[in-house]
Amino acid sequence: MTSTPPPSSLDPAIAARLKRSPDGLVPAIAQQYDTGEVLMLGWMDDEALHRTLTTGRCTYWSRSRREYWVKGDTSGHVQLVKSVALDCDADTVLVKVDQVGAACHTGARTCFDEDVLPVREGSRSDVPTAGQ
Repeated sequence: MTSTPPPSSLDPAIAARLKRSPDGLVPAIAQQYDTGEVLMLGWMDDEALHRTLTTGRCTYWSRSRREYWVKGDTSGHVQLVKSVALDCDADTVLVKVDQVGAACHTGARTCFDEDVLPVREGSRSDVPTAGQ
């Protein structure tokens, strides 16, 4: 992408709120609307967000191919938009979807269940009390 974003039909009030990366993108998290399952992370510019808001299907910007792609157009694994929200800083988009088929390009349901890292789980006893 260039430093000047392409023209977009995104509502100017929404566009004015977005905090984009230097390449004009915001991360977009796709989440299954009824279970809360995190499915994938994609990237959107103003036009991809506009298309997502107005078509009912998730549209992303492919950083590698440098083009728009509608999730499921080639695989059939579509994301039907249920809601779209900005986070408190307006630098991330949360798209709640009804995922049809796999969300991950590998064929997995989500992009996050194949490579789970080892971690020491925290507990409430790890949280300092006030005054410490």
